Amino acid sequence: MSHLKESFHHPNLHIGMRNVKTALAATLCALIYFPFNRNPTFACIGAVFGMGYDMENSQLHGGNRLFDTAIGGFLGMVLFRIYIIFYPTGEKHAIILLLLFIGVVTLIFISQNVWPGAIQPGNVVLCIILFNTPVDTYISYSLNRILDTGIGVVIALFLNYLLPRERIIKWLQIFHLRKEEIEIDE
Repeated sequence: MSHLKESFHHPNLHIGMRNVKTALAATLCALIYFPFNRNPTFACIGAVFGMGYDMENSQLHGGNRLFDTAIGGFLGMVLFRIYIIFYPTGEKHAIILLLLFIGVVTLIFISQNVWPGAIQPGNVVLCIILFNTPVDTYISYSLNRILDTGIGVVIALFLNYLLPRERIIKWLQIFHLRKEEIEIDE
């Protein structure tokens, strides 16, 4: 218990600007989706994954998320289409396990050769499409996940571009100086 208590008072545990920008990006995604009565979950996830400590890091992580979500989505559509040729109502059959295996290997191969480091998100989308998407909505579901992820990543990149660390530090320094000036005048 004392170790747990000490960890809460550790000087390196704090809410930094990346945390604030991540929360802002996710909230902005939800706000944009709100008037359309559209579920913002995957856009928010894209924003969280897309927010890095600087623009380069955001591009890497956001690109990972977006690229592999697209690959997983398109690959999932193709494999699910093959599946429903044999099982048109989508009833579960062991052949889907073979398609999953083929899909995961293919996705990893593509990712390693085109965008290394972007494997997990695509496999999540692939599994959702193969095991949790109704036959009549698998295409729209896949395309919507790609679109939503893209929107979230773009919002994260935009915020990181608009609010780079250096600019925020400069604003905080200006604010701190003005605060000191006000205190001196009083």
